[in-house]
Amino acid sequence: MQKLTCALLVDDDQTTNYLNSLLIKRLDITDQLLVALNGQEALELVKIHCQAASPDCPVLILLDVKMPVMDGFQFLEAYNQLPLAEKQAIVIVMLTTSLHPQDVDRVQQLNIAGFLNKPLTREKLNDVLKNHFNRHLPE
Repeated sequence: MQKLTCALLVDDDQTTNYLNSLLIKRLDITDQLLVALNGQEALELVKIHCQAASPDCPVLILLDVKMPVMDGFQFLEAYNQLPLAEKQAIVIVMLTTSLHPQDVDRVQQLNIAGFLNKPLTREKLNDVLKNHFNRHLPE
């Protein structure tokens, strides 16, 4: 499988980031993996890494909904204001433990690729790869 150039994990839970990083590295999905602990850190990483068609601009962002400092929804509002040419090529998938109908409704109104319930699994990653990158994990 052709790897993604870069992915960004955004979650305030260090254990979740560790386990998701381990899964992504074990599956060899991406050349580079960035990690942020909240939406503000993620926004800064996007600003830094997505300048002038940089190859280390994340093509996939896995974004937690509930975080301190800046949550997933606030990140998306700020992200949508960024003047990035790459925005159309960046796939954003929100991850949550909450399938609260209000959160689901709010997510469905956003311009994102999808909404996954935690935990992240090989199957869920494979679905994201198939649906948004026309790739799939080896059997």
